[in-house]
Amino acid sequence: MGKVVLYSSVSVDGFIADDNDRPGPLFDWLSGGDVPLDESGVLKVSQTSYDYVRPYWDEIGVTIVGRHVFDLTDGWDGKPPGGIDHVVVVSHRPMPEGWDPEAPFHFVDGVGPAVARAQELAGDRVVEVAAGDVGGQVLAAGLIDEVRMDVVPVVFGSGKRFFGSVGAQHLLEDPDVVIRGNRVLHLRHRVRR
Repeated sequence: MGKVVLYSSVSVDGFIADDNDRPGPLFDWLSGGDVPLDESGVLKVSQTSYDYVRPYWDEIGVTIVGRHVFDLTDGWDGKPPGGIDHVVVVSHRPMPEGWDPEAPFHFVDGVGPAVARAQELAGDRVVEVAAGDVGGQVLAAGLIDEVRMDVVPVVFGSGKRFFGSVGAQHLLEDPDVVIRGNRVLHLRHRVRR
């Protein structure tokens, strides 16, 4: 079974978007370099960021998101982002009307069942959990193995928090990866058990 990783770009004050769900400059590092990160040609990063991010992205089999992210992105038009095989959507509501039931999206009620379904689909590949409320719930449930943050030098002041509304303390190990890219600091922490 693969690792379960909580991941996102984040401001230095801990936000993944502003109060209106806009990420502002949090993703500028993904287009400010010379090295294509994927086939689209849109994402270009520094060589340092590429050497860290690309191998990780290649390990991801399934991404878990909340219904809010799914709705904001219009479900990526039924195609999982970044070449990921499947998306598990945590939602108390059924799939949208008219949604293609053959699309590799799985609607699951609750974070525990969502992680179980994602691990089944991913096999020994990584299950990535999008940061935010659902990510915080998965952390609170004790199901996160690793936290990855791409910390961007911007202060939002308020907005959507990386860990959502986690109401308890969770200890992380010291970062075992600290990589400085262009306008981003890549960090990886294992979750202390």
